[in-house]
Amino acid sequence: MRSILPIAALLLVCGLALPAQARREFLTDVQKAQMEKIERVEIEAVALTDQGPADVTPIVETIGKRLSELGYVAVPAGQPADILLRAKCEQRKTWDGPPPSGGEADLPDSPSRVWKGPACQLTYLLDGKKMGWWKEVRTEFVNAVEAAATARAGDPGAYAMAKLQARLEQYDFPVLLAADWGQEARLLKLLDDQATQPARKVRIISLLGEMFATEAVPRLLQALKSDDSAVAKAAAVALGNIGSKEGTTALIAVLKTGTPELQAAAAKGLGQLGALHGDFSIIPPLLNALNSPDVAVKTEAAWALGKLPDRRAYDPLHEISKTLTNVRGPDADPSKLKLKEAVYWSMKQIDTWEYLQ
Repeated sequence: MRSILPIAALLLVCGLALPAQARREFLTDVQKAQMEKIERVEIEAVALTDQGPADVTPIVETIGKRLSELGYVAVPAGQPADILLRAKCEQRKTWDGPPPSGGEADLPDSPSRVWKGPACQLTYLLDGKKMGWWKEVRTEFVNAVEAAATARAGDPGAYAMAKLQARLEQYDFPVLLAADWGQEARLLKLLDDQATQPARKVRIISLLGEMFATEAVPRLLQALKSDDSAVAKAAAVALGNIGSKEGTTALIAVLKTGTPELQAAAAKGLGQLGALHGDFSIIPPLLNALNSPDVAVKTEAAWALGKLPDRRAYDPLHEISKTLTNVRGPDADPSKLKLKEAVYWSMKQIDTWEYLQ
């Protein structure tokens, strides 16, 4: 019972199965095996403007070039391919995409039912069947006619397509596809590439965490020491998501000596690891983190202590709660409101744990 409750709390509150991974669990073993071997990609595109269909060549070439960044090969229609990637680009969006809410439908790059301006929707088919993956890029403007007139760009349809092509050049859909297909090796290769920009490394590290990619742990332990704080923070959280015990010692060290923003990420990762493994060795360093002058560090430490309920944490949390009694209302400090929520929630978890024992 002592090991079951923390894991149950983690599953219910933190969500070990993140949206993309949860969706992947519905695939058959055959489909997963097919996706992990994807290399040749057929690209099918349509471009629709108010004046009718437009030339899709620039869109197709851009998608093919982006896919090559991860080693994929774009093949012409009619040639053997492992997957069919579709792009539907419109001056005025008409396709609504996936369900209106829940899971991946709530992510910023999922098709929006509200957006009716220029957009490109991306999806893919395996053996002629849609696999439930939708992404969308949009222009900064809703009305292409007005935007083209302001820019003195001429034809609004051509202007909208050019802007959508530019968005496809920026949007990191190849990395998202590699993660969705379970191809950790391609992501790790890109992560190891010295030419990969820090922002892209952060995205890759986060995806590896969502994929529970245990083979990525050695790279993530290295990334934890990165001079780029965003990369190091992403590594700390990803180590917690993956759940490998190898990350515990490294995260405890970071919690003791890292910068405040990195300490907060380490506390979050430790909460996930400790709950998963029932490892109460994380409690003392988390209790020490409660004394941090940084509110974000205190908040993440408080959340983490609730994921692995331990009586030793109750009194320190209660002492903090006393200082937050008057933190309420619309004018309250948002950071202290978050701390109050974390403290009260974790105290409740400890009370519940003791009741069930």
